[in-house]
Amino acid sequence: MSLSETSATQTPATPPPGCPAHAHGAVDPEAYIALDPLVRDLDGESARLRAAGPLAKVMLIGDVPVYSVTHHAEARKLLTDSRLVKDINHWNAWNNGEIPADWPLMGLANPGRSMLTADGPEHRRLRNFVAQALTVRRVQKLRPGIEALCARMLDTMEQAADENGVVDLKAHYAHPVPMTVITELFGMPSHHIPRLKELFDIFFSTVVPREQVPPMMAELDDIFQAFVQSKRDEPGDDLTSGLLEAAADGDTLTNEEIVNTLKIIVTAGHETTISLIVNAVRALSAHPEQRARVLAGEIPWSQVIEETLRYNTPTSHLLIRFPTEDIEVGDQILPKGEGLIVSFSAIGRDENQHGPTAGAFDATRDPIRHIAFGHGPHVCPGASLSRVEAEVALPALYARFPELTLAVDDSELRNKPILTQNDLFDLPVRLHG
Repeated sequence: MSLSETSATQTPATPPPGCPAHAHGAVDPEAYIALDPLVRDLDGESARLRAAGPLAKVMLIGDVPVYSVTHHAEARKLLTDSRLVKDINHWNAWNNGEIPADWPLMGLANPGRSMLTADGPEHRRLRNFVAQALTVRRVQKLRPGIEALCARMLDTMEQAADENGVVDLKAHYAHPVPMTVITELFGMPSHHIPRLKELFDIFFSTVVPREQVPPMMAELDDIFQAFVQSKRDEPGDDLTSGLLEAAADGDTLTNEEIVNTLKIIVTAGHETTISLIVNAVRALSAHPEQRARVLAGEIPWSQVIEETLRYNTPTSHLLIRFPTEDIEVGDQILPKGEGLIVSFSAIGRDENQHGPTAGAFDATRDPIRHIAFGHGPHVCPGASLSRVEAEVALPALYARFPELTLAVDDSELRNKPILTQNDLFDLPVRLHG
């Protein structure tokens, strides 16, 4: 989602004993914006966060109070501030025993030692292996394979449509394409995909029963541990074998770091692209005049992708960072030891950055400067892969089905109960208009 037995920043396996997550002393709930775990009105909630200022007080599920950065300029500054770290041992609530092991967001807040939770030189060391595997040049080499995969998935989707040509585009195209790409990149057998989907649904959900959280995390760990061992026994030409080879050549990568790195890449790599494809189709369906210009070649697909990333960010909120000292954010203070989340859905429509039309989808917008993939040292290393997948998947979809429309009214679409991902339950479409 340890470097050594003596590491001063080693993350403990369980939080210190103490009070439950709701016992935060003098916290006044009225001062906080409670993030809806059912995500029933993401746009409205994001607007309220922006209106609260660049540094808003929010309440996470389980009555866990944190801060949220909601404006573009302030987010860019914070995401490059070395005083803001990923090590959960700097979180006061964790050290006070206020965060239980079965907290629904535990897998995101404390996913184990990896490039996601390390900072400084250790982060660069862990990230370097993934960055080398996912360079723009190397990702471009994947394009022919992605094109062939999309063609197969479009055939499958058309076969799955009902007599009216209606099919769930998310289930039959937007999900299997990125999930297959990422598992093939790893060298992971495809038979893992159905179970991984089930486990990641639990991983991200904010309404899953708490007793399901620890076994879900344990099973994910077991799957990846066994997979890594299989690659030790029979290495191949894939990212996993590359990480193992680097460790064998004298690097200090541990088995835990390799396993956690793979889990993070799968987690971020497929969910982001699913949402990007789904949200682009949704936006073009809602703006037929722009869709017509795109299909006529007047607006490049690259601009559709970047505007989708800005307007309807795949990641709603990114958990979680901790200031090692008080940090000024505008005229406010982010106190030392408090939790900070990055609210990308709010940031993407910040009028201070994108002007008075920030709340509108406009694929002709120029320039489109967003931070949907993050910013600074922890910017998503898989951004180039996600863009290439969308650059292939979207034109292929509309080349096959140029009259594709939503099969339901846009107002009927519902977000899944996932705090961190802007993810719909489904996207019913009519393939032939």
